[in-house]
Amino acid sequence: MKKLLVPVDGSTASLNALRKAIEIAQEQNYMIKIVSVVEAKDVSRHRRLERLWINEDRLDRDNEPGERLKRGTMELLDAIEERINFHGVHHEREIVSGEAHEEILRIAEDENIDMIVIGNRGFSKVRRFFLGSVAQRVISEARCPVLVIHTEADI
Repeated sequence: MKKLLVPVDGSTASLNALRKAIEIAQEQNYMIKIVSVVEAKDVSRHRRLERLWINEDRLDRDNEPGERLKRGTMELLDAIEERINFHGVHHEREIVSGEAHEEILRIAEDENIDMIVIGNRGFSKVRRFFLGSVAQRVISEARCPVLVIHTEADI
């Protein structure tokens, strides 16, 4: 069966991409793989915020920030699955750790993904130049077609 890869981070753009992927999957008989990436910078940011707001003695030492972020991401994906109607489209999901664009490209390659459907938040050209963008990196390096869906897309 043909596969679509849809990176989801909870943003409006990524949810619009998921809705478009569902539409394509229904019309073209694709299955959907939803991936959410927990990035290292998010873990360190989360750890810093915890140290500011939570007494160090109260932190569960066995419960690393990366695991808490993964659990939160799983809850996000659960909520998305409850709110978005997949209309009988077969889908699976995966949470991975690493750099978002690298993990998206790795999964696309490893699983022979036919097309990536990715959200783009619509950064200005200047901001994209300095920050880079996950969508931009995926577009430039993916070996399969990439469909970019903007935040403002009417899906």
